[in-house]
Amino acid sequence: MNRSYHFPVPANRLQRSLRATFLGLAVNVLLSAVKFLAGVFGHSQALIADAVESLADIFSSIIVWRGLVVAETPPDEDHPYGHGKAEPLAAAAVSVMLMLAAGMIAYHSLVGIVSPRVTPSPWTLIILVVVIVVKEVLFRFVLHESTHVESSAVETDAWHHRADAITSTAAFIGIAIALIGGKGYETADNWAALAAAFVIAFNGWRLLRPAFNELMDRAPDRELVRKIAALAETVPGVANVEKCHVRKMGWQLFADMHIEVDPEMTVLHSHEIAHAVKDKIRATMPNVSDVLIHIEPLHIPAKTTSP
Repeated sequence: MNRSYHFPVPANRLQRSLRATFLGLAVNVLLSAVKFLAGVFGHSQALIADAVESLADIFSSIIVWRGLVVAETPPDEDHPYGHGKAEPLAAAAVSVMLMLAAGMIAYHSLVGIVSPRVTPSPWTLIILVVVIVVKEVLFRFVLHESTHVESSAVETDAWHHRADAITSTAAFIGIAIALIGGKGYETADNWAALAAAFVIAFNGWRLLRPAFNELMDRAPDRELVRKIAALAETVPGVANVEKCHVRKMGWQLFADMHIEVDPEMTVLHSHEIAHAVKDKIRATMPNVSDVLIHIEPLHIPAKTTSP
């Protein structure tokens, strides 16, 4: 998925990211315990499977937390470009956990379908209504924060909350069918949990792809690249932007570009123009961490090096 980068990155980015992550962590600890106990005493396999998914949420939040902290570590001798890749790594790990959780839910659901069942207790529906409301509100809050801090890891954590709301909704539907249908419909909540497992697995795969794209330095959307190139062309002395490549690392962007200038220009003047281009781009787009500029003489094609 492509981000539009409409929002300036806040100065308290790490604090906002961790606030959203810790809030989700605390809620998941409470809800997983409530759902597991309700599933055991209320005879609902779907509710127990839902509790397992919440346990996966707890571990995913811990992974996101560590990924955010590492990503904000300043550059060092071994990592001159910083540690921003920790965020997509965390996002990829959480996505894999989503798919593993889906597999676990599917397995237990199938076991419940082929085994003798007891009809779930009606009061488990009340538990699920509360869980669905809480997780949907949490999803919307964390997703809102992920947009403002431009974090793939926080965004993935948000969708993990939505996946939990989906499994809870499926459990609610399954238990309701089992209660209304009576004898012969005892496995309805297992079928509902199985359907939810497929939805969760799909979400995990959908979120894994952008994380891998970022790890592979896939270019952001073309509009963003055009915007950076257009900013460079507004600097006096820049005749043309021959090339412009942009990659994303965490919330930061790194641009490499070739700009064409008057071939009769002095080295000092072209050096000053390059600095002016860099300063203009970084002042206009604070999430651009660095701009590497190569000077090309106008109307003279760049030489290629034979392998």
